[in-house]
Amino acid sequence: MMDTLVNPFVVFAVALATQWLALWAGGRLRQVRPLEEEERADFDLIRAAALTLLGLIIGFSFAMAVSRYDQRKNLEEAEANAIGTEYVRADLLPAESAMKMRDLLRKYVGLRIAFYLARRDQVDSINADTGKLQNELWSAVVSALTPQRTAVEALVVAGMNDVLNAQGYTQAAWWNRIPVAAWSLMGLIAIACNLLFGYGARRTSYASLVLPVIVSAAFLLIADIDSPRAGIIHVSPINLIALSQTIRPLSN
Repeated sequence: MMDTLVNPFVVFAVALATQWLALWAGGRLRQVRPLEEEERADFDLIRAAALTLLGLIIGFSFAMAVSRYDQRKNLEEAEANAIGTEYVRADLLPAESAMKMRDLLRKYVGLRIAFYLARRDQVDSINADTGKLQNELWSAVVSALTPQRTAVEALVVAGMNDVLNAQGYTQAAWWNRIPVAAWSLMGLIAIACNLLFGYGARRTSYASLVLPVIVSAAFLLIADIDSPRAGIIHVSPINLIALSQTIRPLSN
């Protein structure tokens, strides 16, 4: 089911189809067993409560998606800051080690930018290259250490730890999605609301389609914000791109 939730437009299509079917089923049920007038007051109360609950859970899910989106943006900024700080701290190492580390960090920034802009089928390859380059970065730091292990060298090591940890935090944030259970509950409530809406309508009209469409549009927006790669709304690596331009080697 999570593969379906990756594409917001699939979420919209599935939500619209299932809600329309529930609306249609409610209308058919109304023809088999019409709602009595003395029952309508209680029925309207139940329908209003169900719609209120649907609105609340949609708002709650939207807040979850936005918080995850903000977390991904903040971690992109933190990752750029960590890499930029370590790039400056390379001055504390011997000239040859510093030059090697800077070259590796430039390549690393390029891979991190590629991670944000990659399609789903490119992610595994980029992550593999990132892991190899992280090993090279750590080896470059370790090989530059002296037997004395000075406080200055400890500062460089700590900076490299921040660089490597930042990538792990970013990856965890991209895996952190709205749980399938929350999607399932939201979908079931939406189906129930459309079933009640179709059953309680005095007659079938095109106006009845408003509820499935607007709820499906809300699902589309939530899925788009929650999905890091699919859809329209993405986290742009603006800080990493700016960093890559800042640390670009000077041309002769």
